[in-house]
Amino acid sequence: MWLKALHLIFMVTWFAGLFYLPRLFVYHAMSEDEISNARFKVMERKLFFGIMTPGMVVTFIFGIWMLADYAWAMYSHAGWLHVKLTLLLLMVVYHYFCYVWLQDFKHDRNQRSHVFYRWMNEVPVLFLVGIIILAVVKPF
Repeated sequence: MWLKALHLIFMVTWFAGLFYLPRLFVYHAMSEDEISNARFKVMERKLFFGIMTPGMVVTFIFGIWMLADYAWAMYSHAGWLHVKLTLLLLMVVYHYFCYVWLQDFKHDRNQRSHVFYRWMNEVPVLFLVGIIILAVVKPF
């Protein structure tokens, strides 16, 4: 149960970043002065490298540990686990896109509007709902 608890703690940390970083991008895309621009760059960098990415890495460490320890033996035949792992892979792709957008803002080359980032801010919700339902309900 300790592995699961630690896995969930760091998953929440990762999701906190996935929810908040695109929201920062919304405000950054709307900012027009250099002071705000510089402040958002610092906030985005610290969130991505100080919270989100470590949260993702540690989530995967404990998740892989649980798979190796017991979960794969119990659930390797279950479709829900394969779908959950696929959603996790897609979350890593989304995380990478957050990095790309971070770099765009860092180098002052963002071409997207705040509306784009508002939509992207909703994507982690879909991942969260899907992953939680699959892990708790185990529908198939």
